[in-house]
Amino acid sequence: MSDKLRFTLSPQFLFFYTIIVLLVPNVTLSITEGMPLAAAVANVLLPACLYTLLMSLSGKTGRQVWILFPLVFFAAFQMVLIYLYGSGVIGVGMFLNLVTTNPDEALELLDNLVPALVIVFVLYLPLLFIAGMQWARHTRLEATRRRSWRRAALLGLAASAVYTAALYVAYPKGEEKKGRFEYRVEDDMYPFNVFYNLGLAVRESYNSAHYQERVAHFKFGAVATHPADSAEVYVLVVGETARSRNFQLYGYKRPTNPLLSREQGLIVYTGVRTQSNTTHRSVPMLLTAATADDHDRLYHEKGILAAFGEAGFHTAFFSNQLPNHSYIDFLGEEAHDVRFIKKGKSAKLFYDVELLPYVKSELARGYRKLFIVLHMYGSHFNYRDRYARSRALFLPDTPTEAEPANRPQLLNAYDNTIVETDYILARLIDMLRSEHCAAALLYTSDHGENIFDDKRKLFLHASPKPSEYDTDVPLLLWTSPAYDRQNPAIVGNLRRNRHKGVESNASVFPTMLSMAGIKTKARVDSLSLTNPAYRLGVRYYLNDHNHGVPLSAWGIK
Repeated sequence: MSDKLRFTLSPQFLFFYTIIVLLVPNVTLSITEGMPLAAAVANVLLPACLYTLLMSLSGKTGRQVWILFPLVFFAAFQMVLIYLYGSGVIGVGMFLNLVTTNPDEALELLDNLVPALVIVFVLYLPLLFIAGMQWARHTRLEATRRRSWRRAALLGLAASAVYTAALYVAYPKGEEKKGRFEYRVEDDMYPFNVFYNLGLAVRESYNSAHYQERVAHFKFGAVATHPADSAEVYVLVVGETARSRNFQLYGYKRPTNPLLSREQGLIVYTGVRTQSNTTHRSVPMLLTAATADDHDRLYHEKGILAAFGEAGFHTAFFSNQLPNHSYIDFLGEEAHDVRFIKKGKSAKLFYDVELLPYVKSELARGYRKLFIVLHMYGSHFNYRDRYARSRALFLPDTPTEAEPANRPQLLNAYDNTIVETDYILARLIDMLRSEHCAAALLYTSDHGENIFDDKRKLFLHASPKPSEYDTDVPLLLWTSPAYDRQNPAIVGNLRRNRHKGVESNASVFPTMLSMAGIKTKARVDSLSLTNPAYRLGVRYYLNDHNHGVPLSAWGIK
């Protein structure tokens, strides 16, 4: 055996190799998060001492590495996220995504993250391989070395703990409002912040799992004010990953809305922002009275489908996303008719056009009062798999790997998904128009998307730090001629409010109820787009710890 190989297989090498690769996220985050030098030193020094202490607890170094596998996994996960978003620690939302994302979607994403996976494999697979070999060979670290390194680690921990405590004085809580950095271990020191977020994710999962028990006896006390014999149909379409800047209706240079741009009764709302850049947070707010600054309502109240049902409407929920035992599922299941059209199918080709027959069938049943919610797959990555090959307008739309060099092709594919959405919405409007009754359709998206748009090279969405791209969403509203005749004041207000700016998650619930003439104490009329006195207030964003924070904190208007 060569001296070089003997050194590589030595427990001393593995000891320090482990500490170094575990510290890679600490060093990287100290740079990407823009923290002061004093905080960056703490972010590296204290974890380095901790990792040294943990590795010195056993002479069986190879086994110890595998015992610390959660730390290795989080380090690899963290580096993938930094590749995707450029910054941000593993957040609560990321952990929830792990348990709510369907396997096909996850594999689809991994297939297109080759550079990030190569980095992870180079850093962490050799570590686990060498550790496995040393474990199998029963290789041990000398006890005297371990004791020496353990003493050094304990002294370092004590000193760095005092140093870290001093940062709480130097950067106190509350100063962030004055534009200053505030220091908190649970926010700023990896991996402590990761484990803190994991705990919050477990608590959120528990709340979600017990949601139906908590709201079992909840009632909106909803009352219908429109004539009982009037025929009404309302459709709420929840899009996925669609940003308004790629809609022709919003001034985009490409013809991505060839059908809707000719629709006379369409109201296009400008200056619309979502209150979350994640599906599992945004959609529940769209379907309930909960908002970023009043989020706890989600845990104790039912959703918009239940409210319409109480008011005498037949309700339906049709989703092109797979069920994942989340709030979205539970809120959808409050409808009379529920279909997850991809349930039980293994496919990555989620075509939203497949929702149309379900709507047509529901309309054909002749309900006097009908409310339908559609949950689309929309423009979710991989964009290329959201529309049929024959319907691709912008080419080439490959390759699809998540690399800045592929932005032109990724943008072509993304724009094709917007064209597909345009077609589906136009078909829905045609269906409603043919009903010859008071009807309305409201469309918005859960969040937007980053597509390597600027020098930050951000991609996808769901980063703990929102951007102007992944919070940018459209909001479109169509009303039928019959609805216009019966509700001229409401339609007039809807049109007058179209350029005042909207927080979609706050306004959809009260707007839909108001349009349908449904009264309930849960309806906050100041947020409704039907209100003649409607004004956009402070824009809020639901941060990773479920706190409503002004969106301006991230420099977003």
